[in-house]
Amino acid sequence: MVIDFDNMAQASVFGFKGGEGELKTRNYVDENIKIMKSALTPGASSGDHLHDVNCEVIYILKGVMTFYADGERELVAAGQVHYCPKGHTHHFVNETTEDVEYLAIVPELR
Repeated sequence: MVIDFDNMAQASVFGFKGGEGELKTRNYVDENIKIMKSALTPGASSGDHLHDVNCEVIYILKGVMTFYADGERELVAAGQVHYCPKGHTHHFVNETTEDVEYLAIVPELR
C-alpha cells in the first residue's frame, strides 16, 4: 500500500489537543493506525496528553521541536525521533521562527 500525502487535502487545526496556534496536517487513518504528515507553525503547541491505549512515534523531517515528555524537556532535530510510550504523557512546542515538519505514527487505535 502506498500512502501519498502530496495527494491528500491539508487541514488546519487550531489548538491541537488543547494547545495553541496552527497545526497543518495531512492524515491517513484506518482501524489500526493513524499516520500524520504535519507542520507546526512558529509559536504553536499541542496540549499535554496521555497515551493511555497506544504509543506515538514522531520523526522530525525539518527543524527542531521541543517536547515535554512526562515533564522533561527534550529538543528533537531533523533526522531524530521522539517516542512517547503507552502510559506516558507528552506535548510539543515549536519554539523556532519556521514551521517544524514531522511524521507522526500512532498505532493500536482499537
